[in-house]
Amino acid sequence: MKRTVFYLLLILLTQTSIIAAQSTSIDNTIKMVPFPQVKMSDNIWAPRIKMLVSETLPHAFTQTQVAQRRLQLCGDFLENKGTQLPEPHRFNTSDLYKVMEGAALMIAAEPDPSIEAEMDRIIDIIARAQKDDGYLYVSHICGNPIISEMGEKPYSHVIHSHELYNIGHLYEAAVAYAQATGKEKLLQVALKSARHVDQVFFIGDPNYNNGKPVMQAPGHQEIEIGLVKLYNYTGDKLYLDMARKFLDIRGITFIPDSSDHVSTPQYAQQHNPVAKQTTAVGHAVRATYQYAAMAETDSLLHSDEYTAALNAIWHNIVDTKMHINGGLGAIAGIEGFGPEYLLPNKEAYLETCAAVGNVFFNLRMFLKYHDARYVDVAEVALLNNCLSGIGLDGRSFFYPNPLAADYNHQPRSGWFGTACCPSNISRLIPQIPGFIYATDGQSLYTVLYGSSSTTIKINDIDLTVQQETAYPFSGDISFTLDPAAPLEFDFKLRIPTWAGSQFVPGELYHYDLPSDNWSLLVNGQPIQAAVEKGYASCRRLWQPGDTVTLKLPLQVKENICITAVEANRDRRAITRGPLLYCAEGIDNGGSVERFIFNPGTTQQTDQVFISEITAGKLAGLSQISLPVRELTAAGFAPAALKLIPYFAWSNRDRSSMITWLATRPEMAKPDMRDPANLKFAAVRASHTFEQDTTEAIRMKHTPSSSGDTSIPRWTSWPQKGKSQWVEIELADIREITAISIYWYNDNGGVQLPAAWHIETPTEDRQWQKVEIYNTDQYSTLADNYNLVHPAGKLITNKIRLILTPAHQDTCIGILSVDIESK
Repeated sequence: MKRTVFYLLLILLTQTSIIAAQSTSIDNTIKMVPFPQVKMSDNIWAPRIKMLVSETLPHAFTQTQVAQRRLQLCGDFLENKGTQLPEPHRFNTSDLYKVMEGAALMIAAEPDPSIEAEMDRIIDIIARAQKDDGYLYVSHICGNPIISEMGEKPYSHVIHSHELYNIGHLYEAAVAYAQATGKEKLLQVALKSARHVDQVFFIGDPNYNNGKPVMQAPGHQEIEIGLVKLYNYTGDKLYLDMARKFLDIRGITFIPDSSDHVSTPQYAQQHNPVAKQTTAVGHAVRATYQYAAMAETDSLLHSDEYTAALNAIWHNIVDTKMHINGGLGAIAGIEGFGPEYLLPNKEAYLETCAAVGNVFFNLRMFLKYHDARYVDVAEVALLNNCLSGIGLDGRSFFYPNPLAADYNHQPRSGWFGTACCPSNISRLIPQIPGFIYATDGQSLYTVLYGSSSTTIKINDIDLTVQQETAYPFSGDISFTLDPAAPLEFDFKLRIPTWAGSQFVPGELYHYDLPSDNWSLLVNGQPIQAAVEKGYASCRRLWQPGDTVTLKLPLQVKENICITAVEANRDRRAITRGPLLYCAEGIDNGGSVERFIFNPGTTQQTDQVFISEITAGKLAGLSQISLPVRELTAAGFAPAALKLIPYFAWSNRDRSSMITWLATRPEMAKPDMRDPANLKFAAVRASHTFEQDTTEAIRMKHTPSSSGDTSIPRWTSWPQKGKSQWVEIELADIREITAISIYWYNDNGGVQLPAAWHIETPTEDRQWQKVEIYNTDQYSTLADNYNLVHPAGKLITNKIRLILTPAHQDTCIGILSVDIESK
């Protein structure tokens, strides 16, 4: 009874605070100009929007057929038309809903009857899978949940089930499709679901949770954003109230106490009430979705209830936890935030979805505070980490986005088992036109830059705006303003952080030297404009045909990271405008870790070259060439290092990649694949794991232990229990005096072998076992070179290693092989 009274009191207090907040409403609310009103013609987003229609969406719909099939079987179950139950899954319907949102947004911008027909077909399937009371979650409806993941009953395991996460994405898709087509069948599914959730979670429903209000926030935030979109579209305050309630009960009505990392209070931001949270913790996607919802509900309610928390969290991120590409969530195990200043490069996780969340969070902070610095963060995350998440072909994707990689890194994938990232990118790209301009009805704000056009109303007069620019590869941005009649208003142009003394807001990164000055011209005449909150404001009586030109200093800049970040000490990152650049081995003749950059080089403009790539997959992108020193077998030598936009890496072939360039000679690492650093002419194997390489056996490196993962390796994974062979060919025939092997052992699927021996070819091209000294043995010791000597003269240019795994559940691995000869 006491808990029930507490819950009811909490609801009353929440509703009271909302009413009180509304009473303090202000008139200067700004909103983005809706994406259907903005036509893109730029060199970044317009081509990708077209590719989304031709490549990404058809590919994505194909990949979500499993989710469609599950919903189809669920509808059959509800209608007693089938006996086959859909396989249980927590969240793959959310991927479908995100793809549908992207498709709806595309239809609004570029009507396509075939995509609309596909949407209508899928919407019919979804509607059939919803219970009459509004509940929509396949596994519980069909009675075959995985209890450990979903609970025994609906809403009995909200921390893990993704029940509310899934429908939050459904709400977003439903609103987008209603806006695009006027069709409301999916919207009615969403509204029925939302009313059901309100009843079950905040009032009580006799069919759920024994009639008591569930009063628990979801483990994965998202429904809050979806509810706000329902409110914005319908005007029904119920949905905004629900979003606020879900935020306000987080960390109050339920706090997990498990030691499992996905059930700790911090993991899903349930450690404190949201208004009292001050640092970014836990799963980065969940966190940014929550922060975005907090900022938007505060804005819509003209409230400051979350202001202190939002400001503290934002500073905690940009001052201590954000990578230079705008990426969040450095730690792979939790896909989330680690300790302050722990910002690794090669090991960084930086999930694409977390970058999408960073964009959503910061754009909503801009709408709340009208401050350009939030757009600056969103822009860096968008053009670097988000854009890195989708290949130039529109059909390949990254889940993590590291800032350094070996040549055998995980390549882009056509899809993932957990496909949140491809589907999130599919819905983000068509939203970009809606991030270009904002207005409060009296002023016009530039938000992101890119060639585009729109017509909006300022003081009830139509204003047509035409923007022309090669941004982000040029800093010259031109606007033509055509009001229907002479019109006085403030034209506010964003002066990005990168045009000053640092690439992105926060305390983590700064330039070696500030940028040159920017300038502003009206009708070709220079003017001085006051800058407030990152916006240069130009107020005048605008005439049809007036032009405004903003010239931003697009220079190649060296970025220095504060020393608290160990991974970036004595390193420099190269940026130009809002783009981070990286060096790939494919452009630089091998491993890029062999180069040393001299600080201050970019100040010598006669040695820094910028060009446009004219051929291949990267055609049209800019390339930077810088003088560096190269570590060769003979020592250091002058060289030129080519860099490309970071977002375009890994679109040709796998090769090494680096963003933070080393500045001290001892930091350079030789290219182990260079012929000068290879011990043998060739190596072949019976089987090689796709992420490993036989080249590891040829390289002149010394393992630190059998568990050393800092160097390449060869393994036979996943061929468990199967014997393997490795052939090594020398450059010439010689007398071999000793052979030693350094085994790789991860104490899991790859372990020390049970046995091994050496063979050599006979004259009739057969293989025979090599006898070894009677005092030697074919040992399998860890953390050592296992050395044997031939018992007699062994003159050959080829040997074969025969390897037997420890048992049926293990494979074999080698880090290094040494062969001594006369």
